[in-house]
Amino acid sequence: MADSSYCIKVVCRVRPLNGKEKAAGNSFVVGFPTTNVVTVGNKTFQYDSVLRHDSTQEQVYTATAQPLVKDVLSGYNATIFAYGQTSSGKTHTMEGDLDDVNMRGIIPRIIYDLFDQIYEMDSNLEFHIKVSYFELYMEKVRDLLDITKVNLPIHENKQKVPYVKGVTERFVTVPEEVLATIEEGKSNRHVSVT
Repeated sequence: MADSSYCIKVVCRVRPLNGKEKAAGNSFVVGFPTTNVVTVGNKTFQYDSVLRHDSTQEQVYTATAQPLVKDVLSGYNATIFAYGQTSSGKTHTMEGDLDDVNMRGIIPRIIYDLFDQIYEMDSNLEFHIKVSYFELYMEKVRDLLDITKVNLPIHENKQKVPYVKGVTERFVTVPEEVLATIEEGKSNRHVSVT
């Protein structure tokens, strides 16, 4: 990685109130005493950084994912893992509103940034970009681009990089093809109340 002083960063993103919450007159119970601490009641939680409810989607991307794009293009693996309870803001943070350039989340911003950086690179370089989309649900891996493929095995290659054997891989050449593939896969996801 460009900055090898970090391998894992834990960032807390507090999403803004949604329309329903605003209409109900809800307010925040979270305090932000510093840029890396959150308080709830008398409990304090410390992270590598905290992104407040008034952080823009662009600020969230810049603080969390943007540095990883260059690392990936330099040959490193990178993962962004969103964790939280239902309605905590995972989808808002990761996907956002694809039709609103200001409200796009981390995933579409990574896609456009990745292609922009590739377009700026030496024209003699050749890139092959493949997209797969699968879910791990009830301890089974399902291919979301081919729903007939269920319970796919997870393996490691010789470099100890995990992969899903038999998952559909689509070659893409422009950001719009990636986003269309994601939309197709999203329609096949399991959705249940937890």
